[in-house]
Amino acid sequence: MLKRAFDILLSFLGLVITFPLFIIIASFILIEDGLPVLFKQERLGRFGNKFNILKFRSMAVLKSEEKSLFDAGDSSRITKTGRIIRRTKLDELPQLINVIKGDMSLVGPRPEVEKWVNAFPERWAMVHQVKPGITDNSSIFYRSEESLLAESDDPEKTYKGVILPKKLDLYEDYVVNNSFSGDLKLIFKTIFTVIFK
Repeated sequence: MLKRAFDILLSFLGLVITFPLFIIIASFILIEDGLPVLFKQERLGRFGNKFNILKFRSMAVLKSEEKSLFDAGDSSRITKTGRIIRRTKLDELPQLINVIKGDMSLVGPRPEVEKWVNAFPERWAMVHQVKPGITDNSSIFYRSEESLLAESDDPEKTYKGVILPKKLDLYEDYVVNNSFSGDLKLIFKTIFTVIFK
């Protein structure tokens, strides 16, 4: 209950404080590439329940025939505004709404699409005991994930065989060892990393 109350309070304050930033980012997205401003994608959360994660849209809209492609590491569709908000992680700000709705927490394992959950179902069953979060150790450790995938000859194979298993190690560690004080440390660590690294 303490974690939930903290999530709601901090997310609400975050939305109030960053509201002018929401308007600025949304305006730049509209001017450069039109609607929609937000990107929505189905992810699996606690107990495997599906929800739509929210982000500021940073890439050109996919054509229907392209939607099945794995485009991690592909920067060809990233807009000018998108490059900035992805580099500064500002594209993640709308997830504060996900936290208030109860889909996510401020800190917790990052939610994944069903395809990658199905790749390691037994491991995700453990991870899904807790709510997914906006940030965690994997978000910091793999802050340059897109660059790693862009350098790979087979980004999908690299993600499944190298990156995702390591992320799951960190997610499982969080499930076993999470604490309120640990969450606070991760929040400050994330802020420091975004600003200074």
